[in-house]
Amino acid sequence: MPLFNRKPFSLLEPPKDLDSKEKVFQIRFTKEIFRDYQEYLKRLNLYRQRVWTCKMSGKSNLTFEEALVSEHNAMEKAQNMPTELMAYVLRMIQYSTLGLHELVNKIYASLLEEVFEGIELHSKKDGSVVPCKILKILYSDGTKMCEVGWLCRDKTLINTSVVKAVDLFYRRSPVSRNTLKLFIRDSTTQTTPWVIHENLAKKYGIPTDPPSDIMHYEGLHKKGRKREENGTIENGRKKLKKDEGHVPIKYPIDDLLVRPDGDDPALFKRPPLATDFRVPRCSVGDLLMVWDFCLSFGRVLNLSPFMLADMENAICHKESNVLVVEIHASMFHMLIKDKGDYFTVLQNKKRKLKVSLVTWAEYLCDFLEMTKNEELLSNIATIRRGYYGHIDTDIKLKILHELVEEATKTSAIREILSERVDQKQALNATRRESTRKDREEQNLNTEIAMKNEESQTDAVQDGNETVDELARGKEEKEKSNVSRSKTEGKRHLVRHHEMEFDKLSIRSSPLGKDRHHNRYWFFRREGRLFVESADSREWGYYSTKEELDALMGSLNVKGIREKALKRLLEKFYNKISNALEKRTKDIVNKMLLEEGVLRRSTRVRAHPKDNPSMAFLKYVNKWKDN
Repeated sequence: MPLFNRKPFSLLEPPKDLDSKEKVFQIRFTKEIFRDYQEYLKRLNLYRQRVWTCKMSGKSNLTFEEALVSEHNAMEKAQNMPTELMAYVLRMIQYSTLGLHELVNKIYASLLEEVFEGIELHSKKDGSVVPCKILKILYSDGTKMCEVGWLCRDKTLINTSVVKAVDLFYRRSPVSRNTLKLFIRDSTTQTTPWVIHENLAKKYGIPTDPPSDIMHYEGLHKKGRKREENGTIENGRKKLKKDEGHVPIKYPIDDLLVRPDGDDPALFKRPPLATDFRVPRCSVGDLLMVWDFCLSFGRVLNLSPFMLADMENAICHKESNVLVVEIHASMFHMLIKDKGDYFTVLQNKKRKLKVSLVTWAEYLCDFLEMTKNEELLSNIATIRRGYYGHIDTDIKLKILHELVEEATKTSAIREILSERVDQKQALNATRRESTRKDREEQNLNTEIAMKNEESQTDAVQDGNETVDELARGKEEKEKSNVSRSKTEGKRHLVRHHEMEFDKLSIRSSPLGKDRHHNRYWFFRREGRLFVESADSREWGYYSTKEELDALMGSLNVKGIREKALKRLLEKFYNKISNALEKRTKDIVNKMLLEEGVLRRSTRVRAHPKDNPSMAFLKYVNKWKDN
């Protein structure tokens, strides 16, 4: 099945209680059935967008139908795998923890060293290299021998001989790397570790139970690293004691393979997620992406900061408003200054190169025409009639998503990205130099202290100790004050470096994933910890310190993903918990303010803008370039 924006995608189930005489709409290439024509058109327009990826080959920027054809072709190529190699290759794939590239290379190299019945190779015969086909593999006194049939040009067998396996060689690999890659993707249900389809495992007699030592993961086999637990190490490899019957599992392993153990510490129950978004949950990712981009590049956009809640309320508002207009206008101006495709479109239409609050919708329609996105194009008529606010919220966010994608290609954004990368590298170099000096100073102080201790001991032994105890105490106190001052200075410098590094961070990345591959996001300007489902269709969030603590207590560190996630949550615990507590206080203050507005409105008709939920109506772009 093609991937949607590189994420798994599921087809719709047929409508329930479907009557055989009922008129319906069906999509030809997915066989999906719709009762509602608008829903049918909406899904069809989605399939026509170039947002699909072939799961087999990794080709992107395809329509759904193109991705289907690409997957079909890739599957046909995957069938080029010789049947004689199937069982051998599948055994190497099953529960391997290597990445795709490394696994392909490992299998490819291994195949060149092995021989299989039915495979064609070459060997020397009568002083010349002759093609042959392995008919049978034999063993004689521990030596692998092969009965081969010598082939003529039309691939017919001339006669047979028995030769040593080591005398056989491949002129070319029995299978290409690309075929291996496609075969691996086609024959597996998951990665890390790779797990092959049950029907293939059954057909070729491959074990489906994960081995107890499935993964010495997270670098347990890294160069120079050896471990010994209930066993001995011999030539860098772990061997069991004679009286042992199994290999102990080495944690962490893949989270889905972790099984409960009686000795495990009790885990907290994971707190439920809040999902009270105003935008559709499948569009929360677009909302966060656009908001984060606007705040990260506000200066170059000439767009002053605004809160996420204000943007969410503004997007859901049924009338165009200043905040929505300013976000669009700032990006249009950036595209115009870049003099790219959008600039050319405006020139061809003889538009003025100044977007105003009155004409912004015209520039939006020009942009939508440029994207050639059918789902978005279908809304142009509504926008031209002045009803932008009546467009579905998810469509509004998709438009903004497209604008952000186009804006990231401009030279202004690329220059900022390049500058910040250079600044980050310089800051990292400064931090490394500071760490190096601290280490040298610490080593020097240790040496001085050892020498002083030795000299004092010698003085006592010689009976010549003349240091006054009061003076020594004063000296020790002064040293302690100096040391404390230096420590505070170093802490201040570390905090300063962290703050500067945080300012230079451009695009947010997820903190990690839980056992089910849900992604966890924290934005430094928003006091919530967001959770994105594996298929990116569902979002939720945690908003209190208690929820954060319960979440951390629910993570099982025996799993690779949850261990890494917990480590990062612990690293940024203070920053996240402070942000959550600040937001909680702000909400309390907001509720008190709303109560005040409500009480006042019973006496005097309050202006709508006084309502905190309508605060976005007060937005003023203080950084606007006039």
